[in-house]
Amino acid sequence: MFAVIKTGGKQYRVAANDLLKIEKVEANVGDMVEIGHVLAHGEGENVTFGAPFVDGAVVTAEVVEQGKNRTVIAFKKRRRQNSRRKIGHRQLLTTVRISEILLGGAKPTKTAAAKAPKKVKAEAATEVQAEAAPKKEPKAKAAETAAAPLFKAPKGEPDDLTVIKGIGPVAAKDLNEQGIITFAQLAKLTEKDVAKIDEHMPFSADQIKDWREQAKELAAK
Repeated sequence: MFAVIKTGGKQYRVAANDLLKIEKVEANVGDMVEIGHVLAHGEGENVTFGAPFVDGAVVTAEVVEQGKNRTVIAFKKRRRQNSRRKIGHRQLLTTVRISEILLGGAKPTKTAAAKAPKKVKAEAATEVQAEAAPKKEPKAKAAETAAAPLFKAPKGEPDDLTVIKGIGPVAAKDLNEQGIITFAQLAKLTEKDVAKIDEHMPFSADQIKDWREQAKELAAK
């Protein structure tokens, strides 16, 4: 049996055990989610269409992974005006495995795997460690780790990063808070540094590489 579902503004033809990437769904890995927007279902040549959705039809799926799509670049340039804009975007995606296609208001037979025992054990282990270790020092270290910037800011006057095309006041502030304050720092970013920024900050790798090339020219002046 197959079904045609609608989720995230897109339509998909699915069957049991299909692996599918859809627009992000708020759920944890291993959770079961229900997709109630079933446009049609059938088997072979016998197909039932909804108006627009089939009453009582639901598709259940298990969340396999939460991730991102590949980076999409939007580039805009105005001729003879020395103006260009380059923005990267990575769409959040959820990978799901289709579990069941239910009709007539039937209830799902498969449920998410029980995770409570593992959480209880983890919490119990955490409580034992908290009792054995000093109470004040771990909290202070955790706070310092959480507040630590990605890079160490050099001494001296910072550069105006907004001179670089694509870096506005908000982006410049975010970079400064993470220890990037000069053109020279941006110009010397390694591929590992670019990947770190891509992971921890709301900037894509392509954006950072573009800023790095502009910073090389500015740092050389």
